Amino acid sequence: MAYRQQDPYYNSAPSPAIIPGFPPSAPTNHAQQYNEYDTQWDDRSAKSVQSSQFHGSQVALNPQYEKSQVNIHTPPVPAMPYHAYQQDYPPVQPHPGMLREMSTGYSVAREKLMKRRSVRHVELQNGNLVLDVAVPTHIVPKGMNGAEEMTKMRYTAATCDPDEFMRRKYSLRPYLYGRHTELFIVMTMYNEDEVLFVKTMNSVIKNIAHLCGRTRSKTWGPEGWKKVVVCVVSDGRSKVNKRTLQVLTLVSLLMMGLVCIPALYDFPRWDVTKKGIAKDSVAGRDVTAHIFEYTSNVVVTETGEVSTGVCPVQIIFCLKEQNKKKLNSHRWFFNAFGPLINPNVCVLLDVGTKPTGTSIYELWKCFDNHSNVGGACGEICVDTGTACSLLLMSPLAASQNFEYKMSNILDKPLESVFGYISVLPGAFSAYRYKALLNGPDGKGPLASYFKGEAMHGGGADGAGLFERNMYLAEDRILCFEIVTKKREGWILKYVKSAKAATDVPTTVPEFISQRRRWLNGSLFASFHSTIFFYRIWTSGQNPIRMLVLQIEFIYNAVQLIFTWTSLANFYLAFFLLVSSATTSTDGAFNFLSQGAGQDVFQVFLKLYIALLFVVTVCSLGNRPQGSKWIYGLCMILFGICNVITLWCAGWTVYLAVPHTLAGWKDFPNLVATNQAFREIVISLAATYGLYLFSSIMHLEPWHMFTSFIQYMFLLPSYVNILMMYAMCNLHDVTWGTKGDNGAAKDLGGAKKVKGENGKDMMEIEIPTAREDVDRMWAASRSALKMKAPEEKSHRDAETKQADHDRNSRTNVVLAWVGTNMLMILVFTSQAFLNWVNAHFATSQGSSFNPYLSFLFFALAGLSAVRFVGSLLYLIFRLFGH
Repeated sequence: MAYRQQDPYYNSAPSPAIIPGFPPSAPTNHAQQYNEYDTQWDDRSAKSVQSSQFHGSQVALNPQYEKSQVNIHTPPVPAMPYHAYQQDYPPVQPHPGMLREMSTGYSVAREKLMKRRSVRHVELQNGNLVLDVAVPTHIVPKGMNGAEEMTKMRYTAATCDPDEFMRRKYSLRPYLYGRHTELFIVMTMYNEDEVLFVKTMNSVIKNIAHLCGRTRSKTWGPEGWKKVVVCVVSDGRSKVNKRTLQVLTLVSLLMMGLVCIPALYDFPRWDVTKKGIAKDSVAGRDVTAHIFEYTSNVVVTETGEVSTGVCPVQIIFCLKEQNKKKLNSHRWFFNAFGPLINPNVCVLLDVGTKPTGTSIYELWKCFDNHSNVGGACGEICVDTGTACSLLLMSPLAASQNFEYKMSNILDKPLESVFGYISVLPGAFSAYRYKALLNGPDGKGPLASYFKGEAMHGGGADGAGLFERNMYLAEDRILCFEIVTKKREGWILKYVKSAKAATDVPTTVPEFISQRRRWLNGSLFASFHSTIFFYRIWTSGQNPIRMLVLQIEFIYNAVQLIFTWTSLANFYLAFFLLVSSATTSTDGAFNFLSQGAGQDVFQVFLKLYIALLFVVTVCSLGNRPQGSKWIYGLCMILFGICNVITLWCAGWTVYLAVPHTLAGWKDFPNLVATNQAFREIVISLAATYGLYLFSSIMHLEPWHMFTSFIQYMFLLPSYVNILMMYAMCNLHDVTWGTKGDNGAAKDLGGAKKVKGENGKDMMEIEIPTAREDVDRMWAASRSALKMKAPEEKSHRDAETKQADHDRNSRTNVVLAWVGTNMLMILVFTSQAFLNWVNAHFATSQGSSFNPYLSFLFFALAGLSAVRFVGSLLYLIFRLFGH
């Protein structure tokens, strides 16, 4: 074919196998074909389509959120030269009888397809198994029957490590077509459901449609989709969500995938063999990844509604055979596909993150306008639900919303001005591919980025605990390596106009587990960047930038000191504020009774210390999932302690400020003479007043009203619980998911045989009836209309028993230590001593504690009993008993 003549590996190599029974496409000149196709975009007939809508699409993508986040007029998007192909769209709401038919229709369609398979001999392409499979007729756009990328799905069975992908002469369609790729977008997923996948995928499609609608751009325009490749990498074939696979089936990336991967579906009626097109091994080599390529024009919702998109989208779906975690997924993206695609900018997304309709363009524009930008990130917002319902229902989500907002208002802009952002979030960020590449010696940003994969996969090569924790924050290491890359002078930028919404943990165990990795990784990565700050001197930055970056590293070092001592600082602030507000005659709690402040102070001081002890014991051995009630109770009690602290701080401020207008006239003298006003009022106003002022300055003050109270209530937990748990689990250098070290051998192997001409051939068993493929596509669409039963995560028996044992141990330790601590607190408290002084006589001018008398008499009594027992033993022995 024409495009293969550009392949340097091409040397009379056979074309990818065409499945018998499907009509092969006629040989065409692809360049001529696509030029003809491009001319069909008629600017004069273009209809104005806003970035929050799809032309001809019924997909609900929540445009209200985007309009509230960014107000950018989107240029009109040209209409496509074909029409929607659904005759029954929008779909009819299914009734119970239809649902029963849908549940069996998918099984029947798949069973028929499996029965009609036949054995075929397929010639290898450059020694690799590559198949071109015809897609369902329903989704081929009108007039595009001659375009191979829109009529055939390409399957490649990769049998190598990602680093060897290009050396093993594997190839991808964008490379074979000789297209320049401006944007290479990766979406990583593990077991996310179809709702999260569709939310992210459709947002990406909207962004590509926006690029195609920029008709005045030199880079983009109607042909812009050819410069964008979307890569979806799924971590582990046995872990991927089956309904997400059905969505991919409708996009036609997995039309054969549902046949290829039957082990994911547990329908008891099936008694056919579990072998399809995809194979466990090819010529004796184990398959490491199944790669599906298709240029799709289909937009799908989580309920199976299908419509025509504004523009085609080049999609690569890489389904890894084993679960090797997210870093390995990025290695497939950067090291396997990156050298072939050779993009200008790489965009990283997590499935579940929803960028607004113009966010990807805003990120790309930052790179286009500034040639020295090596990486950029946008604003990650909390997905607050309809009418901010999540903020009202979950204080934990509201506190994270405030934290994210203030970071985007104060931290990210400051770091962007300096030129070094300490972390570009992996959930939504972009990098210039050139800035990521390693040097001739093999060292560089990508080498450092993937160093943690070997460390956490059992190949630590003598790496210490410090280094292994440091590489938990691989995104921070990558940012440092880009900025300090020798003689290249890259900087990092924050793009406020690029926004993306993401889900945050709403349960305590999930929240603690997530922050454990974040805190440990960020702490040690900060130590690393602070220690090796001198590498900025050889980075090729200009002298002014180098000076500014040096100031930033000093600022980061100071921040690091305060992070390290945050536990003590928070306790001391509590101790000093409460004690100072309760010792004066105008105590903060005199409204209870005169002098009640001291009693309140003693109670909450001891409660604070007890909570620290409880959190320490729980953190040393328990999983958050096993002690969620204890952690939840500690969060509430810490919040009450902070309420007491804020009340005392407010009372101190009230006493410090003048209560008349005359007292405020000489403000400089007030600051100079009133120490309490100078140290407390100004410091509190500089902290919390700065939050409000900066939020108003950025025209985003709403989080101050919806999330500030929740954040202040949970603030002690951020310091005392999250930091304590993180430090007590430094030995845990995992990402929180169990790796899958073995591959499920349930797909069969492709056997090497000799063909009639003596060439090596692969013997595979494949479906051959096209109507079966069409029927499978329709059945998948119907299956998605059924609402999936809610699946609750259950611990396996071993984990449940381990959690139970650890929790029992924790309860015993807390009961033992708590009983002893309670006795100490009671009998040494001022209230007990005052009671003794009032009810017991003094001896030689000093009171004698009655508990001490009880203790002495009890010990004497126990000793007497032991003595009597010993005496009786001697008497019985003397008389021979």
